[in-house]
Amino acid sequence: MIDPLGLLMWGIVASVLGMLGLWWIERRLHNASIADVGWCWLLVGVVVWYAVAGSGEPMRRATVAGMAAVYGLRLGLHILVTRVVGRTEDPRYRSLRRRWGRDEGRNLFGYFVLQAGAVVFFSIPFLVVMQSPRPTWSLWEYAGMLVWLVAVAGETAADLQLANFKRKPWNHERVCRDGLWYYSRHPNYFFEWVHWWAYVLMAVGLPNAWLTWLSPLVMGWALVKLTGIPLAEEQAILRRGEEYRRYQQITSAFIPWFPRIRS
Repeated sequence: MIDPLGLLMWGIVASVLGMLGLWWIERRLHNASIADVGWCWLLVGVVVWYAVAGSGEPMRRATVAGMAAVYGLRLGLHILVTRVVGRTEDPRYRSLRRRWGRDEGRNLFGYFVLQAGAVVFFSIPFLVVMQSPRPTWSLWEYAGMLVWLVAVAGETAADLQLANFKRKPWNHERVCRDGLWYYSRHPNYFFEWVHWWAYVLMAVGLPNAWLTWLSPLVMGWALVKLTGIPLAEEQAILRRGEEYRRYQQITSAFIPWFPRIRS
């Protein structure tokens, strides 16, 4: 068995090498969305490594690794199909390239390396839960698994609803209000954020449980203030204009809620 620090160090090495390989591929594909696919799948690989080489009750390690695998493999495959294979680059990345100008190559390299660090950072909650000294499952762990199930199901439903909407040619310039998108402008981001709270619940009462709080806090900040909603809405307004502005006026940006009635 390898101690937790050793597991993290090997995770860093694997993530950096994986992302450098993807950066090399990106230089040829010119589609930076491959970094998002790599983040998801490298996270799965690192967590499975923790389960195989780390300590803790075997069934708990296997269960947590399975949760990571379902979450990461599904999300990575969704991004691969909708943003990489046979697709032009996501408008958000094209916008970043324009802003970076001649520094685009250097900044993209830094972005891929940063993604490697993010893989290890977001793998920490899984490691904390796996290291639990409890011989049996606690009610908090069952509660966390329930939250995980709701979150992954919600994010999957939101992704499928948007994909189905986009497949219809007459919706090309329209705003999706189907299903969960009627209650939130970004239900996929909301359930992504909820997903990370599952491990907070599962770690209640454990040593270093405070580390699990970092992931939902950082993920929430990134989605709401940095790389999620701001960039997505900037592109949505450019493409859909006034219709999207009306959507903004009546629909919650993040947390699903009933649309506001315009006076």
